[in-house]
Formats: sequence, C-alpha cells, structure tokens
Amino acid sequence: MSSRLLCFFLLFLVACGEKKIDLSGEIALKPKEFLSVFPVIPGNFQAADSNFIKLADTTKIGLKAMLQFVPDSAVTSLIGKDKKAVFQPVGQILKEKETYLLVNIKLKRKWIMAVIVLDTKNNTFLASKLLLDNTVEDEYHHAVSVNREPTFLLGREKPGKENITQFTRIGWVYNADMGFMIVINDSNEAPSKSDIINPIDTLPRKFKYSADYAQDKKNFISIRDGNKNGSYEFFIHFEKNEGACVGELKGSFIMKDANNAQYRFNGDPCVIDFSFEDNEISLKEQGNCGNHRGIKCYFDDSFTRKREPKHKSDSKR
Repeated sequence: MSSRLLCFFLLFLVACGEKKIDLSGEIALKPKEFLSVFPVIPGNFQAADSNFIKLADTTKIGLKAMLQFVPDSAVTSLIGKDKKAVFQPVGQILKEKETYLLVNIKLKRKWIMAVIVLDTKNNTFLASKLLLDNTVEDEYHHAVSVNREPTFLLGREKPGKENITQFTRIGWVYNADMGFMIVINDSNEAPSKSDIINPIDTLPRKFKYSADYAQDKKNFISIRDGNKNGSYEFFIHFEKNEGACVGELKGSFIMKDANNAQYRFNGDPCVIDFSFEDNEISLKEQGNCGNHRGIKCYFDDSFTRKREPKHKSDSKR
C-alpha cells in the first residue's frame, strides 16, 4: 500500500470516528452527546444585551432535542408558543452537584440568553432562568456577569443627572431547596412607584404561619408552605426613609421551636431571626445582610398578619 493511499485510509477512519451528532431531536441523544456541544467556561463570564448573540457557538439544537433534557413547562416559560425556536450553546459551568448550561435562543422576533441547571450526577433538570433579552427598550444597558460560584449578577445602568450613572444589580444563585434566589440587591435608584411583584404569591398557604404580614403595600413579608412540615418559603420587601433605603430577600426557614425560626443560607453572611406571637411576626437581623438592603436600614421590624381574602360562593341558595 502506497504512503498516499495509507494517509487517505487513515483520514477516512478519523472522519468516520468523528460522526456528527444529530441535534434535531429526531433521535434520542445521550447526555454525553448533548453536553459535548457546550464548551466549558473556565473562569468568569460576561455578556451584554449588545453582544450576547455573538457569543454562542454556530451549532443549532432543535426544540425536540432540548425537550429530551428540559421539561416542556420550563422550555415554554422561556420561548412561549414559538415552536420554531432554535437553541445555540454558549457554554457550561461544571460544579460538583450542578451543571449550568448557558444557551442563546433565537425566537421569531428576538434573541434571549438563559441558564439551564442540570443535576451533574443524573443529568436531570433542576431549574432555568432568563438572563438577557435583546428587545428590552427601557433606556438601560443590560448585562450579566457570572463568577465561579456561580452567582449570576444581572445588572442594568443608564446615565443619570450630574453625570452619575444610575444602576441596579441583582445577584442570583441556585439553591437545591428553593431554586434561584436573590443574594445580592444593590442599587442607587429610587424604588419603583408600581406595586411590588411577590414571587411566591401563588405558592400554597396551608401551614400554620403561611400568610401575608404587612404594614402597607411597600413593607411586608409573605410566608408560604415549604416542602415539608415546619419549613417555609418567605419573601420580604421594605422601603424606609421615604423610599431612600430598600431591602428585599427571598428565602426559606425551618422552625426551631413552636414560635421561632431562622434564615441562614450557606455562603450568605445574612442571618435573620423570626419570632411569631399572636398575629404578628418580628424580624431581627443577626448577620450582615448588606447584600439584600441599603446601608442605612435593617431587617428589624414587625408585621401584622392580614386576613385571608373571602371567597364568594358561586351561587346563592
């Protein structure tokens, strides 16, 4: 066999060994094949609404392929009813328990970037979150930065008065019990005059302390059922000094005894004690919660339990 023929034969074998992965979704994908199209992100990662489209690989993942690893409900929350959505891999952050997949999604009228979290051991879906949208028109420059933890810091900024940049930065981390939760809330902007969006409002409220506790529409804590008896999800929002100092935190706690509980999350220096008495809940900040509030206000306050809304009967007898 001539050397030229031998080289051709070897190249043929290499080409056969590098069989292209079918990402259309028409055939079943192995997790290893699916993950192989996401390049590893070795360090910190940054993207902005002005450049994130260019950061993806040219590889295209079909909707049917994505649905083999991500439930339909999670995909729908990102793409809506667009069945022609195309997914392009940006990269992956591999941790001991979770694998974070950054992906760009081309929709009919826009592009978005999202993160999808899979269980590292079993490659099962855990959570997803929208990071960037190139059609947002609010005069802000939007960006996301991701560190090795990873914390996903979503930021927005725009020029303000007297050459002072107005900014808001919210940091999110994935928690096995709660999904994505806020660990950083930093802003020099005045709070919005619109009603506050309560992210846990629709969760069940069957446990003893599950209810809304409030002073007014801008100062309240919502408590909802956790995943087992004695555990609760909560969302706190307060605005002090005529809105000059804002605090907000979403988390969970487990009752220490019949009337007391504590928020403590691994990696977060913030510690808050909760005390229930009659129809009131009292909060006392014990650790440093500066990532969740302004520098001149604290998670030290009391709120009164609101009455449950009455449901009208469908018909009168």
